[in-house]
Amino acid sequence: MANLNSEDDFNLSTQLSELKTQLSQIGARLEVIEKSLDQVSTLSKRISRLEENFLLVADVHRYQRLRDYLATGSWSEADQETIRLIQDIAGQTDLEELRPNDIRTFPCSGIRIIDQLWLTYSDGRFGFSVQLHIYQSVGGTLNTTIEQNQDILEKWGEQVGWRRNNKWLKCSELDYSLNAPVGCHPSRWWNSPYGSKMTNYFLSRLMSCEL
Repeated sequence: MANLNSEDDFNLSTQLSELKTQLSQIGARLEVIEKSLDQVSTLSKRISRLEENFLLVADVHRYQRLRDYLATGSWSEADQETIRLIQDIAGQTDLEELRPNDIRTFPCSGIRIIDQLWLTYSDGRFGFSVQLHIYQSVGGTLNTTIEQNQDILEKWGEQVGWRRNNKWLKCSELDYSLNAPVGCHPSRWWNSPYGSKMTNYFLSRLMSCEL
């Protein structure tokens, strides 16, 4: 019986060793797969950015006016042009016709191009992505946009310079220069006829577009 037990122990030890080897090999393969998936994800993002650049080149006339305003530091005019562009991309001529529900499917490519132009010509001070990151820095999440959390919106407004002394400022009271707080512009677009509902829906769209 002793010999049989020793043989069993040897077989079990051999099987465990083989199993560890197999697990190690599987682990190595998984690492290779994960790296490949990361590369695919990175490549996908690069392709997406290239497509947006092609869109900008192909549709240069649509964005040329915004680019010109931003290039000359005409921030107020660029702010107004941003509203016109959003309406144009959405196929609307009146801001009141662009409803919060329409924002759910607003093209991410258009958002990113507008954002990139603002980022480029403001040296990273202004743009939708800057505003989104500030919103997230004060506790904003997808859930707070769904809840339409007013406290978070007010904290956000204070950070980007839209609120002072517990009151929302009028667009005409904002500083349309590079001295404005980081994230202050574009600003007029956020002053939608649909109020905070549009604000929350648009913030949610910025998140889904991964700005």
